[in-house]
Amino acid sequence: MIVLGIDPGTARTGYGIVERSGSQLRALDFGCFETVKTLTLPERLVEIHRAIGELIDEHHPSVVGVERLFFNRNVQTAFAVGQARGVVLLAAAQHGLAVMEYGPHEVKIAVTGYGRAEKGQVQRMVQAVLGMAELPRPDDAADALAVAICLAHGLRPAA
Repeated sequence: MIVLGIDPGTARTGYGIVERSGSQLRALDFGCFETVKTLTLPERLVEIHRAIGELIDEHHPSVVGVERLFFNRNVQTAFAVGQARGVVLLAAAQHGLAVMEYGPHEVKIAVTGYGRAEKGQVQRMVQAVLGMAELPRPDDAADALAVAICLAHGLRPAA
């Protein structure tokens, strides 16, 4: 089973594609989509939507996991990230995919066993769980892989 994890953002959206076979997990692809700073917010959202749709078309995930927005002191940033999440949810729905949402605390517990783990701890555990030779970078891609791991751990085995 293939799952897609997303760490949404308007400047940079992280993605991680993980395949689960039995209890084994492996990374198929990961990275970030970066939008051009000079684009308007609607133009950035179109780019994110297009990129997520292309990922889904290429890898055919069974389900999508998205990191839930946590409280942000900068209200404008929180609204923009919420809008980025919205286009991710739209792309998944247009492809007929179920979406699971996870808070940062849930993801950290699933990956490290500790809800207040630092970014570096999460990256090292993602590397270990997925058997990667190097730490996954950038941070947004590592976070997206962590979301995918959280999602994959919670899925029932295929019949």
